[in-house]
Amino acid sequence: MFDLVIRNGTIFDGSGEARRVADVAVQDGRIAAVGPKLGPGRREIDAAGLMVTPGFVDIHTHYDGQATWDPFVTPSSWHGVTTTVFGNCGVGFAPVRPGQSPYLINLMEGVEDIPGTVLNEGVKFDWESFPDYLDRLASMNRAIDVAAQLPHGALRFYVMGERGADHAEVPSEREIEEMALLTEQALRAGAMGFTTSRTTKHKAKDGRFTPSLSAREAELFGIARGMKRAGRGVLQVNSDFGPGEFEALEAASALAGRPLSCLLVQVDAQPKLWRETLDLIHGVRKAGRLANAQVGSRPIGVIMGLETTAHPFAAHPAWLEMRKLSPAERYRRLVGDADLRRRLLEEPAGPRAFMADSFHKMFPVSDTPDYEPDANDSIAAIARRSGKTPQAVALDELMSREGKGLLMLPFENYAYGSLDVVHEMITDSATVLGVADGGAHVGVICDASSPTSLLTLWGRDRRRGPKLSLEFLVAKQTRGTAEAYGLCDRGLLAPGHKADINVIDFDALALKRPEVVYDLPAGGRRLIQRASGYRHTFNAGVETVQNDELTGERPGRLVRGAQTVM
Repeated sequence: MFDLVIRNGTIFDGSGEARRVADVAVQDGRIAAVGPKLGPGRREIDAAGLMVTPGFVDIHTHYDGQATWDPFVTPSSWHGVTTTVFGNCGVGFAPVRPGQSPYLINLMEGVEDIPGTVLNEGVKFDWESFPDYLDRLASMNRAIDVAAQLPHGALRFYVMGERGADHAEVPSEREIEEMALLTEQALRAGAMGFTTSRTTKHKAKDGRFTPSLSAREAELFGIARGMKRAGRGVLQVNSDFGPGEFEALEAASALAGRPLSCLLVQVDAQPKLWRETLDLIHGVRKAGRLANAQVGSRPIGVIMGLETTAHPFAAHPAWLEMRKLSPAERYRRLVGDADLRRRLLEEPAGPRAFMADSFHKMFPVSDTPDYEPDANDSIAAIARRSGKTPQAVALDELMSREGKGLLMLPFENYAYGSLDVVHEMITDSATVLGVADGGAHVGVICDASSPTSLLTLWGRDRRRGPKLSLEFLVAKQTRGTAEAYGLCDRGLLAPGHKADINVIDFDALALKRPEVVYDLPAGGRRLIQRASGYRHTFNAGVETVQNDELTGERPGRLVRGAQTVM
């Protein structure tokens, strides 16, 4: 008798092969069999008419701090994710010397918009080395599995101190060798990879560029030699890909003998750079080396509300006068004070007004969020039709729903006003899904829900272009992401694989409207987004979600390094 049998479901096994109706049997946390009319189970679930998929594997998150205090790792666990990888983009919290944590918090707050007050309260920093940090992660069971990577920023600061953050000096040969040894140590202890940031978009809260921005080839190659000695791990990079940059990173990857994984988005200022970078990645693959691009499945959507980090009036002097008021008090002021509203609309908004010239790319967020909005539905278009100014329309929207109204600005991956470019990215053979950023940008973005919109948008609801098969989409978010990090024991519904499973009512699958909650340590604020349609999610055969709600079970473990099928 099996521990669990999921009967008569429509199986999307993660391989990309055609769906089929079959049973899935689970024994001792592993998939025991997939086929028709399997034997009895101690528990049986009738999945007739439902999708049965592997658990989703999200390889690009920033739960480095949250995973130390939150055993449920939301929002990701609400969206069918059963394994998540963090430590991306060169930022994280280990290694760290006593007294160095304020800088790492300063860096994370600036780069990933996680409030310093939250991190100071929530992250205990009761570790020093990266292996110590892994042990700390391993001490807590969670609803999902977690895995961590070694971040360049923390490593450089650990070895060089303030010199590693100020960009005034290069490390000595001794310091480079120390970085290499610590990289080797981290990978041998179970780090999934080494990550670095090479983009000017990444700054600490104090305004300094991320430490790894100025790392030269000698430093990159030294760390690569540490990876080579360990013989494991992925080199993950976030870069602006200026002249010679890709070549240097690829040379480091080749020296290490390890896969190169590059974050790839379309930016408005250089809307074709993504294609040039992807062509370079294809060149690496043709030469027989492992490389991929981590891409998103929807626009990078900045969410704006009266309680979020950014909105069109956030830098306005009249708004700043209310900075010490609670959200409810600010809303009451807006409702009752006509002169305040007049000042917001008529007086200059200040030199740092957020996207003041982008009302043509701002859209109201409805109960059913639209991730491919049409320009005719923008704030600017509504303003033209109504005879109002865009500022007045935006303020009306933000004040709607008793001050809970939201706007979305597709910040990246939307230069041409459609998802046609994203379609190219997703369907390219050299890409994996990896820009959801769960746990980060908590006051402006909630793209951790991307595994859900991947299925609903591309598999069912897209109106402005071609859809994609569910077989392809499931494989992209399961086997594709798992194999990119050597997690070969999951992402596939096949005997011997880990019993991470989703049972999904696809007809009912939907994303709910984002909302602001105050559930982080120290009462910190974040955006969350729930979903409907997840009948069951299992991690290692233990049910963690039932009918869209967490069960409280915590079978998730720390994953140390690449995994094989038992």
